[in-house]
Amino acid sequence: MPRPDRSPAGSDRAAKVAKIQKAGAAADRRRSGLIWGAVALILVLIVGLVAWAIIRDSPALVDLSAVEEYENSAQQHTTEPVEYDVMPPVGGEHHPTWFNCGVYQEELPLEHVVHSLEHGAVWLTYQPDLPADQVEVLEDLGEQEYMMVSPLAAQDSPVVATSWDTQLTLEEADQRTLQAFIREYKQGPKTPEPNALCTNGTTIDLIPRG
Repeated sequence: MPRPDRSPAGSDRAAKVAKIQKAGAAADRRRSGLIWGAVALILVLIVGLVAWAIIRDSPALVDLSAVEEYENSAQQHTTEPVEYDVMPPVGGEHHPTWFNCGVYQEELPLEHVVHSLEHGAVWLTYQPDLPADQVEVLEDLGEQEYMMVSPLAAQDSPVVATSWDTQLTLEEADQRTLQAFIREYKQGPKTPEPNALCTNGTTIDLIPRG
């Protein structure tokens, strides 16, 4: 068995090898630190981008200052046609039977829908020539409870969101803005009869029209 080299030259070589090994280990640690630091930075950036996208698209941050508010003292029932001052109507006299909430491809009898608004529904209406992809946005939103969607030729704006005493007109079916309106005003603070039914009403016009 060879003896360990205990000469000065052997000691120098051993010291050099140990120094090289120590330097290599330090370099490995630095590389590992840089790699993990880069991974952590990438993860932080990804989380930040996702959080920013969620916040950016959140209905909670939508400016609803353009919502018009009205005061309707008239809530009487009538079986006669009603001339409404606002189109779509935001409240007023209405038929004793509400219209069932849902998505419709034809215009709805206003007097029945106003009763649905009284129960806390949000009504999304659109001009009949609204592009099909925007109509689809409205109809998707209309799949929720206490929602109504239908065309309305008499309105001046392409898209209108209405609840009792509140209304927002839009140039297009902006999903984020509409979601914010729905969140704020469906069964909202001005609802005269919150939690009253929006089903078991009617799906036909019960008013005789001459």
